[in-house]
Amino acid sequence: MTLCTPLRTSILAAGILFAVAVSAQPVFDAPANGFKGKLTARSENPVAGGKAEIIGSDFVPGQRVDLLRGDTVLTSVPLTVDGNGQFKTELLIPDDAVPGQHPLVARATGPAAAAVATLRVSPQLALSGQDRFSSASNKLVQGLYQSAYSAASNAIFVTSAVGRPPVTQSQLLKVDPASLKLLNTITPAKVPGGKGDSVYAVYGVGVDDANGTVWVTNTRQDTVAVYRQADLSLVRQFDVGAVPHARDVVVDSVHGKVFASATGEDHLSVFDARTLAPLPPITLASGEDEGKFVPMSLVLDEQAGKLFTVSIGTAEAAVIDVASGKVDKVIALGNAASASGVAYDAKTGRLFVASQGSDNLLIVDVAAGKVLHDVAVGAGALNVAFDPVSALAYVSNRGAGTVTVVDVDGKVVGNLDGGTFPNHVRADGKGNVFAVNKSKGADDPNGDRITRIALRQP
Repeated sequence: MTLCTPLRTSILAAGILFAVAVSAQPVFDAPANGFKGKLTARSENPVAGGKAEIIGSDFVPGQRVDLLRGDTVLTSVPLTVDGNGQFKTELLIPDDAVPGQHPLVARATGPAAAAVATLRVSPQLALSGQDRFSSASNKLVQGLYQSAYSAASNAIFVTSAVGRPPVTQSQLLKVDPASLKLLNTITPAKVPGGKGDSVYAVYGVGVDDANGTVWVTNTRQDTVAVYRQADLSLVRQFDVGAVPHARDVVVDSVHGKVFASATGEDHLSVFDARTLAPLPPITLASGEDEGKFVPMSLVLDEQAGKLFTVSIGTAEAAVIDVASGKVDKVIALGNAASASGVAYDAKTGRLFVASQGSDNLLIVDVAAGKVLHDVAVGAGALNVAFDPVSALAYVSNRGAGTVTVVDVDGKVVGNLDGGTFPNHVRADGKGNVFAVNKSKGADDPNGDRITRIALRQP
């Protein structure tokens, strides 16, 4: 008996099933040799039910592209790559999408190629616990970044910078912590030889109450500067390149040292707080194979003489002995993607790490080097502050527009409205936390504000 031969028949040889095309297009047709295509997924607040922009670049003009998540094709019809090797589409994130990092594949034909991107789906927490907290707010200036509280001056020092290089609008502010009104403000000096009217824009900030100064980071100019707390007069502007992509700065008044994180590098820059002289840097070696410890936020346990930082390049935190300048230990964090914020509770010995890539707060037992709790807090968990009076951690979620309050055991006790783009939080050690946020523009009523938050007393 003879059977009709189909267009495609299967042959089992040596236990392997091969598909043999008789007259159809070859499965292994001509590939896109030297293919350099990139796939990017972007979303301001990538939650279930939201939208993401999917962008392809450096593809082959004329290619047809399907987007896939696992075996599911997400595009109703194939996308066509334009003459510049690009395509763009909007993807609706399903309502039942589970928070986490989701791989998307761009499958191209004519010629054949593929590219992969990660779409982050963020947890979405409802607002809660507002009745448990008191708050007061005031609009300051555009582009707020960080704040630091000085007990000696009883003032909040706030940095602001607007736009991308060349930055021409930046201010260092001195704010009354009770009224939240401006006490003084200055604009940094112009950058010698800089483009246009660019200034030494200020971003990170730390106070030195022993010497009556304020340290700031000039991230765009790869350096730092020192001002007087009393009148914001300039003490010293360090040369361009003194601290590569400087982000955070903290001052240890006990040991007279200043530490600045060189984000993008693998070290902390160190200075003498009194003489302002540079000291040997502290190198941070990663415990991950071929990993690079890239420091972000800094927090100090001044009494114990320990400094803590987290890496945006690896899922790690480091503990540093301030007196010796040596790294005590590097702690593996596990589920921390693009960690940026860090805070510490000296009473329990717990470190709090906010990660903007995984939208979570990790609570770490420093002595044991172990993650105790992994708490979903919201899109773009950028910074965290710990208030020792209430024993609560406050997380600024830039993408979600919230400030999530978590206790030392990982329980969410409040999820507060943070306005537009909550950028930074700082505790004053007296039961108050100061949050600053950025705006979508000069006319945004919910941006460019400083907010004082405190747990209501029973």
